[in-house]
This record gives sequence, C-alpha cells and structure tokens, in this order.
Amino acid sequence: MIEVYGINNCDKIRKTKKWLKENDIEFEFFDVKKEPLSREELEEFVHRVGLDTLVNKRGMKWRKLGLKDQDLGDDELFEELLKNQTMIKRPVLISGEAILVGYDEDAFETFVD
Repeated sequence: MIEVYGINNCDKIRKTKKWLKENDIEFEFFDVKKEPLSREELEEFVHRVGLDTLVNKRGMKWRKLGLKDQDLGDDELFEELLKNQTMIKRPVLISGEAILVGYDEDAFETFVD
C-alpha cells in the first residue's frame, strides 16, 4: 500500500488521490497539517530525498515566512520545515523503500509498478 503525505485542501493532493483511485491503487493519506510528522519521520524523508527536494520554495508558506531572502543553513531550514510542514512539496508518496516527491503522473506510473 502506498502512503501519501500532504494537506487535504491542496489541488495536487486532490489530483493525486484521484489518479490513484482511477488506477485502482490502494493508498493511505496522511494530512501533515492535522497530524504533523515527528522529527524522526521528517529526518527520514530528508535523509532519503534531500532537503532541497522536500522543501517547496515556490509555495505560499515559503513566501509568507520570507525565507527566500534569508541565508538559512540546512539545520535552520530543517527546523523551519519541522515547524511549518505545509512547506513540504506535495505529494510525498512512499512505497516500501521508494519515495517520490511532487506531482508527476508519468512518474506515478513507474512508481506504482
């Protein structure tokens, strides 16, 4: 079963769920706004895909916090992401050891095979 991480009111999450349902893929959804990832879970995501891949630097939360103009180190950026998990690029899909970040239907097809 695939784990999907994101926030419920996100267009990319809605499209991802729709794609998974249309392709009869079983999944479990985790809303990081309602149930934030633990430090350990987020560290594992970062370890597997990297902080730059995981952080949505084009999102509204990134802009609202004014992080673009700050010279944050990885540790500082991680702490901001831990506090503001809506900055996680969506969706994050996990299947066993495999992880996929971002909406890409072509990548979904490869990922679920």
